[in-house]
Amino acid sequence: MEVILGSPRGFCAGVVRAIDIVELAIERLGAPIYVRHEIIHNPFVVDGLRKKGAVFVDHLSDVPRGETVIFSAHGVSPKVRERARERGLRILDATCPLVTKVHIEAMRYAGDGYTVLLVGHRGHPETIGTKGEAPSQTVIVGTVDEATKVKVADPGRVAVLTQTTLSVDDTKEVVAVLKQRFPGLVVRNDICYATSNRQLAAKALAKQADVVLVIGAKNSSNSNRLREVAQAAGVTAYLVNGSDEIDDSMVQGASRIGIVSGASTPELLVDQVIEKLKPNNIVKIELVQENVTFALPPELR
Repeated sequence: MEVILGSPRGFCAGVVRAIDIVELAIERLGAPIYVRHEIIHNPFVVDGLRKKGAVFVDHLSDVPRGETVIFSAHGVSPKVRERARERGLRILDATCPLVTKVHIEAMRYAGDGYTVLLVGHRGHPETIGTKGEAPSQTVIVGTVDEATKVKVADPGRVAVLTQTTLSVDDTKEVVAVLKQRFPGLVVRNDICYATSNRQLAAKALAKQADVVLVIGAKNSSNSNRLREVAQAAGVTAYLVNGSDEIDDSMVQGASRIGIVSGASTPELLVDQVIEKLKPNNIVKIELVQENVTFALPPELR
């Protein structure tokens, strides 16, 4: 059996920054440090931070007044920030800078009187946070079918923003429909570099492997998209969070197994999967080199 290891894979700059913020806050301010929502979507990482002193909560009411709260990499709405200030909480913001950019775009276009069509998944923390910047002027569009039916106040003033972790190909289809309906459409492609690069790696693996294993959490949007991209490219693909989720039936009869991982997946989990597979050979393919870094919040520099 041969393993084809795709790259780029694993942690993106936004994830590294978010994890560093939690660890530094615990080190410098002391435990417990409260985090609203999972800091990133990976249970292995979240459990590790919990053991160090992070307390993950879904509601700010679960954070004692005067304590420190960290906003996750997915971002939050202005209302959440306001509630945190009302409770006297010290805020550390781990929102990915590329998500913050989408928030700024939403405010800008809404402020100029545009209807903002936000291509994304309803219920995802990132989409909820972005819509919260201009809730009355933002409409979430999740599918091609929804793109054919969405209504706007002024067809001449419409802007499209996207969730950062979407399928590049699926998003193109949705945007193409919106362009046909609204000829003056302003389009901002906000799918992040890490999402795009990992999808390129998944497509490359699909051409060479008999089966592709995507290492990532079930609630990770970008990891789910990787499985879908590989599957759409014509190869059987599975999403597993670690070696313990690999069933023999997944790789039975496969002589070449492709491996790629989501932007919130630690490399340790990839190593454990390879160890379980016990391949005779490992081939590495690297499509793009990533050298992106993001600065920490001023409070932690």
